[in-house]
Amino acid sequence: MEGIFDLDVKEKRLSELEHILTQPGFWDKPEESKVILKERSDIDQLLQTISALSEAIADCALLLEMALEENDEEALREVDEKVRQLQGELRTLEMGHLLSDENDDKTAIVSINAGAGGTEAQDWAEMLLRMYLRWAEKRHFKVRMLDMLEGEEAGIKNCTFTLEGPQAYGLMKSESGIHRLVRISPFDASGRRHTSFAAVFVYPEVDDRIEIDVKTSDLRVDTFRASGAGGQHVNKTSSAVRITHMPTGIVVQCQNEKSQHRNRDMAMKILKARLYERERKAQEEKLQEVHDNLEDIAWGNQIRSYVMQPYRLIKDHRTGTEKGNVDAVLDGDLDEFMESYLMNLMNEKSRAASA
Repeated sequence: MEGIFDLDVKEKRLSELEHILTQPGFWDKPEESKVILKERSDIDQLLQTISALSEAIADCALLLEMALEENDEEALREVDEKVRQLQGELRTLEMGHLLSDENDDKTAIVSINAGAGGTEAQDWAEMLLRMYLRWAEKRHFKVRMLDMLEGEEAGIKNCTFTLEGPQAYGLMKSESGIHRLVRISPFDASGRRHTSFAAVFVYPEVDDRIEIDVKTSDLRVDTFRASGAGGQHVNKTSSAVRITHMPTGIVVQCQNEKSQHRNRDMAMKILKARLYERERKAQEEKLQEVHDNLEDIAWGNQIRSYVMQPYRLIKDHRTGTEKGNVDAVLDGDLDEFMESYLMNLMNEKSRAASA
C-alpha cells in the first residue's frame, strides 16, 4: 500500500507544507493560502485513512489467525465480511489516487455525435446518451443539457451536456473516442445486421481562474431560432447562438436557454473548454506523453465495441475489459470499464516515467 500511494513522498510534502504555514505573510495572500491549505488537508486526510486501513488489516489478520486456530466458523464469517468491507474501502482509495490530475475533479462537458449511417447511427447516439444519463443518475451527478439536434426519424444527430459531481471529468474522460455498435437493425425490415458508430468527446470545464485568451475579432457569432416541438412551442426569437473560432475552426452552439445572452455565455464557456483542451493536448504532444485523451480519433478506430448480434459482448479495445451483460452496461454500469482505463493510464504513465 505504501508503494502505491508514495507515502514517503506524501509525508515529506506534508512537512514542507507545515513549514510554509508558519512563514510570515502566509495569510496575506488568500488565494495562494487557500490552495496550500487544501493540499495540506488532502494529504493529511489520505495519510490518516491509510493508517486506519493498515490497522484494520492487521486486526483482521490477527482475528483470522485466532479463528483458524480455534476452528471458529462464526469468527471466520466475521473475517470474511470484514475483508470485503476493507476491499471496498481500498478500492475507493485507489480510485481517488487514480483521479488526482488537476482537471479530474472538474465538471465534464460531453459531446455525442452520430457517425455516418443516418437513422441507425442517430439511434445509437441516443442510446449512448441514455447510457451516460443512467450512469450519472446512479452517481447523483447533476446533468445539464446544453444543446441537442434530433434526427429526422429517430435518435439524435448530436448533443452536448455537462456532468457535475465528484471527479466527473476524471471518470468521464475514459469515454472519449469512437463507440461501435453491432446489432440487428430495428429499422431494417429485412432484419439484417448493421454496424453503427458514434463519437464521444469529453472536456473539462475551464476554471474561471484559468486565462484563455479569446479575441473578439477571431469569433463569428451567428444567431438562429432554437428548434422545438412546434406549434405554440416554436421559438419566435433568434435566441440560439453558434460561435465559430476562426483561427482553429472550432464551432460550438447552445440553444437550450431561453435568452440569447445566456446561450452566448454558455457557448463561450464550451469554446474556452475546447481551446483549453486543444492547448493541453499540444503541450502533451511536445512532452511526448504516452497517453492523450483525444488522440487520433477516426472512424473504424473504435475504443469500445458493443456487440448484440450474433453474440452479446461489450469489449474495450484499449484495456481488454469485457462484459457479457450488455443490458446492464447500456443501463449505465460503466464503472468497471472506467476503472480499468484509469489503471491502464496510470501504468502507462509509470512506464513512461521510468523509461
